[in-house]
Amino acid sequence: MKRKAMFFPAALGLCLSAQARAQQAPDSRPLPVDQAAGTTLPAADLQDRPAEPAPPPANGLPDDPKQVQFTADQLDYDMNSDVVTASGDVRMYRESNRLRADKVTWDRRTGKVMATGNIVVANPEGDAAYGDSIELTDTLKDGVVDNMLVVLEAGGRIAAARGSRNDGGVITVENAAYTPCSVSDSSGCPKEPSWKITADRVVYDPAKHRLRYKGARISVFKFVTIPLPAFSHPAGGQSDSGFLTPDARYSRTNGLQLALPYFFSIAPNRDLTVTPRVFSDTLPMLQADYRELNSLGAFRLQAYGTYSRRADDLTVTPTPATLRNDFRGYLDLAGRYQLDTNWDVRASFRVASDRTFLRRYDISRDDRLRNNLAVERIDADSYFVINAWAVQTLRVGDRQGLQPVALPEIDYRRRLDDGLLGGKFDFEVNTLALTRTGGQDTQRAFTSAQWSIRRLTNWGQEVSLTAYTRGDVYNTSDTIATTVASYRGEDGFRFRGIAAGALDVKWPFVGEFLGGSQRITPRVQMVVAPHLANMEVPNEDARAVDLEDSNLFALNRFAGYDRFEDSTRFTYGLDYALYLPGISVEANVGQSYRLTTRPTLFPNGTGLTDRMSDIVGRTVIRFHDFVSLTHRYRLDKDGLAVRRNEIDMSVGSRATYVTVGYLRLNRNVDPTLEDLQDREELRLGARVQFARFWSLSGSTLIDLTDKQEDPLSLANGFQPIRHRIGLFYEDDCLRIGTTWRRDYATTGDAQRGNSYLLTLAFKNLGR
Repeated sequence: MKRKAMFFPAALGLCLSAQARAQQAPDSRPLPVDQAAGTTLPAADLQDRPAEPAPPPANGLPDDPKQVQFTADQLDYDMNSDVVTASGDVRMYRESNRLRADKVTWDRRTGKVMATGNIVVANPEGDAAYGDSIELTDTLKDGVVDNMLVVLEAGGRIAAARGSRNDGGVITVENAAYTPCSVSDSSGCPKEPSWKITADRVVYDPAKHRLRYKGARISVFKFVTIPLPAFSHPAGGQSDSGFLTPDARYSRTNGLQLALPYFFSIAPNRDLTVTPRVFSDTLPMLQADYRELNSLGAFRLQAYGTYSRRADDLTVTPTPATLRNDFRGYLDLAGRYQLDTNWDVRASFRVASDRTFLRRYDISRDDRLRNNLAVERIDADSYFVINAWAVQTLRVGDRQGLQPVALPEIDYRRRLDDGLLGGKFDFEVNTLALTRTGGQDTQRAFTSAQWSIRRLTNWGQEVSLTAYTRGDVYNTSDTIATTVASYRGEDGFRFRGIAAGALDVKWPFVGEFLGGSQRITPRVQMVVAPHLANMEVPNEDARAVDLEDSNLFALNRFAGYDRFEDSTRFTYGLDYALYLPGISVEANVGQSYRLTTRPTLFPNGTGLTDRMSDIVGRTVIRFHDFVSLTHRYRLDKDGLAVRRNEIDMSVGSRATYVTVGYLRLNRNVDPTLEDLQDREELRLGARVQFARFWSLSGSTLIDLTDKQEDPLSLANGFQPIRHRIGLFYEDDCLRIGTTWRRDYATTGDAQRGNSYLLTLAFKNLGR
């Protein structure tokens, strides 16, 4: 029979809402009792239903929003009973809401409408509702559904043995279950969700996007059931105020710790999380996290506060001042505002009440806290920034008065075409003022210009020319407060002029090799720079200098501005690259020779002290995405002793891998230069995914420094710093795990010992 279409002047009501009912399936828990019928009801079934939502109408919707477009394979009318029956893929449309069922009957005398068989209702938001039978009034606005299932577009599904919807769209379901988890495995077969909430009653208000439960229980893997006497949460994809997942851990310093965060949803773009933390061995602590996103940018604020004994250094004899309780806390603020296309403002402030607070409460292991405020402008050819910097040291024994405050630092750079030879001009103007409450003060300003050009010859050489000039002015005071003489400079105003030129030639040879390609590139560089009055000005930003592959061919191999390498030198090296299917090898090696015979600026042990430098290089090997190896090294020019040996390697996939990091600096540097101390350390990490969702991970850090490398070292060849081992389960909606960590060093009141962390996170439970 041909399909027939009719238009009913009524509203779809329940059929058009975001709700539906689910099939019933046996469950291991006791079945609830239907008081009216005196029988038990099967538990709600969260599995997918075979029915599909009706496609949009081919001819569009009617102009009257109250009309319902109605199609069916067969339409019958019983004149005696005054009953209209539509059967065979019945479809009803109204205001982008769609209903599909096997059969719909309308008793015109009683006003009852009944839909049965593979019922699917879809609303404009994308929610799909399923049920076996729906009984409605003739207004089609409210009714009762048996065996319902609602699949929410925002995530999650609700199933119930019975449900009803009132005229306001609020859904009330009995003997219900909710889960945001997948209900099918990777093969598409049905499976029990990782966790679900079952309840005697669930009320869902679409206007508030919130689910409220009565007599609820949360079940994890059907083994652990946690009662939830009063519980509610936002539907998937929404955020609302409420408690978050608790945090439980144990540490040697603080004992057992329990935290229960509460989330305040202030607005869609603003929220606040307040977390009380209670400890068995010390006083409680309060944490607050605020976030905001607006039309200009975003910022966040994190704050901790407690009241306990300060103990920056436990090696000091206790006094009444160090034994008394006092406020302790930490503040972390970060934000960035984009004022327009070119201008932005950014800030980062971190301050702690004392030097061991962060380490004691396992918030951070940083030993310095940097604070910065910057106003920045960037366009295609220029860069301008005004910076303010301040540093708080957390190192026990360091003097805060020696930490500089940079206010202001101003930097402007501009690039222009030379307009004649095709080269580029780079101009820079920079000023900096460093102030210390208990140390040396320095003000610096300079302006520089650099011209560079790059050309390719007919034979394939790449030739680069660089010319550089700069003028500096310094004003320094209280230089005697700086203990390292080479860092001081001279009191008062000092002027310095810098000039340098460089010629750099590369000659790449490319060809086939072993079914792939290889590239061999010899490289030679000549740099010319006259003698400079470097020691008359202070060294604030060029202290941690070391010869590496990254700065071998640099115009100035000092890291900052305060020192400039004044020598005429030749630098030569070789770059190599091999690319095979799935395999790549990249390597470089080089050395430099200084023509100047005058004493060098570089400290002993940096590889640049003598006229002939040490040999430096890097090798990078990759095999598919399975193996990655990077090796950096520096060899002594005289006996090829290894002065720097650094290895970083990872083997495995994203799920299962091993990482190895090894560093040994054997440079024999003067012990007074703290920025260049030798050390040796080993870092190991691994993760093994032994099942689809289960993984075991671990890491360790070991200090291998001995007395010969660092006379002040306490490791004496082998000293574990910390290690951790963790066992985790994680799928699409659940993360659970446990971690054991051991610290081997005591810092202030952060005592060494064992810590344990229990992780339990229900994903997609609101936001």
